[in-house]
Amino acid sequence: MAKLRTLQRAQVWTWAAMGGPLALLLVLFLVYPVGQLLLLSVHNDAGFTLAPYRQLFASAVYVDVLLITLKISLATTFVCVVTGYPIAYLISVVGKERKATLLFWVLLSFWTSFLVRAFAWVVLLGRNGVVNKLLLSLGIVSAPVDLLYSFGAVLIGMVNALLPLAVLTMLSVMENIDRNLPRAAATLGAGPGMAFWKIYFPLSLPGVAAAGIMVFVTAIGFFIVPALLGGRRETMITQLIIDQVQQTMNWGFAGAISVLLLIVVLVVFAIYDRLLGLSTMTGATTAKKGTPARRSRWFESIGDAILTLLGSISDRVVRLLPARRRDRGPDRPGLGLQGFVWIMLLVISVPTFLMIPLSFGTGGLNWPPQGFTLHWYQEVLQSPVWTQAVLRSLLVGLGTGALAMLIGTPAAFLLVRSNLPGKGAWLAFILSPIVVPRMIIAVGLFYVFARIGLVGSAFGLILGHTVVAVPYVVMTMMAVLRNYDTRLDHAAQSLGARPFATLRYVTFPILGAGMMSSFLFAFATSFDELTIALFATGGLNATLPKQFWDEVTLQVSPVIAAVSTCLFIFMGLLIFVAERLRRRVAAG
Repeated sequence: MAKLRTLQRAQVWTWAAMGGPLALLLVLFLVYPVGQLLLLSVHNDAGFTLAPYRQLFASAVYVDVLLITLKISLATTFVCVVTGYPIAYLISVVGKERKATLLFWVLLSFWTSFLVRAFAWVVLLGRNGVVNKLLLSLGIVSAPVDLLYSFGAVLIGMVNALLPLAVLTMLSVMENIDRNLPRAAATLGAGPGMAFWKIYFPLSLPGVAAAGIMVFVTAIGFFIVPALLGGRRETMITQLIIDQVQQTMNWGFAGAISVLLLIVVLVVFAIYDRLLGLSTMTGATTAKKGTPARRSRWFESIGDAILTLLGSISDRVVRLLPARRRDRGPDRPGLGLQGFVWIMLLVISVPTFLMIPLSFGTGGLNWPPQGFTLHWYQEVLQSPVWTQAVLRSLLVGLGTGALAMLIGTPAAFLLVRSNLPGKGAWLAFILSPIVVPRMIIAVGLFYVFARIGLVGSAFGLILGHTVVAVPYVVMTMMAVLRNYDTRLDHAAQSLGARPFATLRYVTFPILGAGMMSSFLFAFATSFDELTIALFATGGLNATLPKQFWDEVTLQVSPVIAAVSTCLFIFMGLLIFVAERLRRRVAAG
């Protein structure tokens, strides 16, 4: 009995050592800052108060802003899921080489800075931009059209920013669907349309739901695209939080707005959990427990009838095609699907590519570019402001990558390899930085950092960036560990190797590529992070995204096009390296 207690005590200490650092980080720099911000909405120097909430609901302006935020977020979610599904589907069914090519372009768009893509749309949709020049040359309009600062411009920018996220989320589920099931349905007489809608589509629904919730939560906390492409009528709720903190230092009112935003997000998650269950976000397909059987059968019958109708319509359309295309297998994509996917990839990639020729032009940011010059690149290299911003971003990114990997990797081991009780709750806690809107985290950290003297420090930025980057490290390492053959460890231990020696000489060398990939993931997250940097830098020692934001909002210069091109090339190289590492993991 004493020996058993000793073993249990040792196991608890092992769990604490592996998961304790991450838990401590999230408690100190996520739970406490966000809790402090929310507390400020109901407490001031005079004690308990509801004045910020009375101010919030006293004017219809703030309610209108919330409705606009919901409208933009819901529209963005719908368009991203509908257009992203064919892209994810095509990537999941093609061969390895074509999959790698398609995935590279999705990842390139995913990791290209939100700022770069948003500013590219400013240039595209401007009065002297590409779209207006094209409309004028085709004779469609006789004078430049005001395309910016509208709901349409915001929606285009938001979809461009978040479509890759939807694709990657759905793809993670689609790649695990057994391809033999649609083939089996076809051999039993089902048409390609019926096989897709009755077999494949229901299996992919967890990915669709997860993509919808991820895009919506990200969109509702967005401020970059609305601030650059939207007008006064497209103000989103996060922009109000920025104004209250940076202009008036009204912490109580900023906290009240944050509570409202957080409540909206939690309500969405509660509805999602009620209808599908949060477990479906990990790819599970089990029915939601507690759903009445009669209601469940009623929903299933309606859903089955709709899918049967869609399958019948699809098969009738297929019968109109030529015989050679009609007899194609259910997992062989047609030219129409391939054409649509490449058009969408072109749409989300071209805006950034158009910044490259502008960065070498002498005519400013007007299209088409005129002349050739390296002046804008020389100005960036010779500017101490830009060079210091680049060095600071590199320093903070390297620190974030190292810290996130050091505390995230043991937590991933704990979740995959141990019999830790309550793994679901622990995983939900680790993923909470993804659920809580980034703006709330940033304002909460700013409040706490201001009290402990970390505003403007590189260490404070590293801590803040690690909070938002470490969930991606944990998810990446969990995926790597699930594909790792544990028999190699057992073989080493059976030959007399101690646990530490096994980790050093067997486990870590094999997992090295995956760990490096997770490091690059965290580094890229930090390198492109603006929201936390907008507050935590305190106006001093700006990171590259913060300096980029200041330049875009204060003055529009071709220097921004040069910086955009450098960022684009840098992220492309990072993705190339990460993809090579991913292939090594898959092959090894």
